[in-house]
Amino acid sequence: MALHIHEACILLLLISGLVTPAAINHEDYPADEGDQTSSNDNLIFDDYRGKGCVDDSGFVYKLGERFFPGHSNCPCVCTEDGPVCDQPECPKIHPKCTKVEHNGCCPECKEVKNFCEYHGKNYKILEEFKPSPCEWCRCEPSNEVHCVVADCAVPECVNPVYEPEQCCPVCKNGPNCFAGTTIIPAGIEVKVDECNICHCHNGDWWKPAQCSKRECQGKQTA
Repeated sequence: MALHIHEACILLLLISGLVTPAAINHEDYPADEGDQTSSNDNLIFDDYRGKGCVDDSGFVYKLGERFFPGHSNCPCVCTEDGPVCDQPECPKIHPKCTKVEHNGCCPECKEVKNFCEYHGKNYKILEEFKPSPCEWCRCEPSNEVHCVVADCAVPECVNPVYEPEQCCPVCKNGPNCFAGTTIIPAGIEVKVDECNICHCHNGDWWKPAQCSKRECQGKQTA
């Protein structure tokens, strides 16, 4: 009887030695929810610092490679310190540009007004016009208006008049001058009273007339 008990003990020891921790299926013992969350928070991402550059879309560029980042239309070069982007001196946009595109590195004017504005009115390119009788203007291709003001000659009379739609004054009665308070025509001698005969200076209309006294023709008494 004692022999059978001894053999049973030996069999139990052998069976317990065959069961090891590796034989246990861990799927039967799921980890706690807290342990799972901790493992997901420790994801490792690639670090490209000093090795390359990443654009806004996540695309990786090698050192020395040129690329266009999403936030800029100007080309950049990937360096160990990060992207170094071109910053060109862009031309100025025309002040009358009505359509500007930003598709390139520099903004570009795509449409300019094809007319000129002058004193509240619009004129076509190369159109000529007269805003006043003394002005001659033209709408230039640059959308600017260039004007020339007429230079009037000095009138040859003391009573010039301004006609409608004419810039310069005109002498409607021809050249003349003053003889005292009387206006006399130029080129002839004029008897201004019983004793004086006057004539205008040649070309010097602004000077008073030159007069000479003659024998007065008074009324003869009987």
